[in-house]
Amino acid sequence: MQPNINIKNKKARFEYEILDTYTAGIQLTGTEIKSIRTSKARITESFCEFNDQGELFVINMFIEEYINGNIYNHKPKSERRLLLNKRELKKLRKEVQNVGLTIIPLRLFLTEKGWAKLDIALCKGKKLHDKRNTLKDRDNKRDLDRIKKNF
Repeated sequence: MQPNINIKNKKARFEYEILDTYTAGIQLTGTEIKSIRTSKARITESFCEFNDQGELFVINMFIEEYINGNIYNHKPKSERRLLLNKRELKKLRKEVQNVGLTIIPLRLFLTEKGWAKLDIALCKGKKLHDKRNTLKDRDNKRDLDRIKKNF
């Protein structure tokens, strides 16, 4: 039984307003999946982009080189292809081109079968005042929880 791998992008929920979420598979090589199984990956600075053929790639996702890898080890910041249905790809591409939204990875996890999956979200960037409101709401919720705990 392998350990539960769950790598999150906490910064994304603060910086973006999440409109829709999808779960996508990732096309990886052998040493990349071995590094993910040891939790040696980061998705905080990453984003998704379409290429000319209409395929979706995750860019700037950091997967550390495998310790026991040899000359066939992978590059840490290479582009990795995401696997989605054609219908989902068409919908995402249309939203990104027409409306100007972005696609941001939220969570990297392993399934029961050991496959790496990536939760991606169609997002709209927040303005400064929206971020301030988010912080204010979070502080108010924390204060209410403290008051409820005392009763």
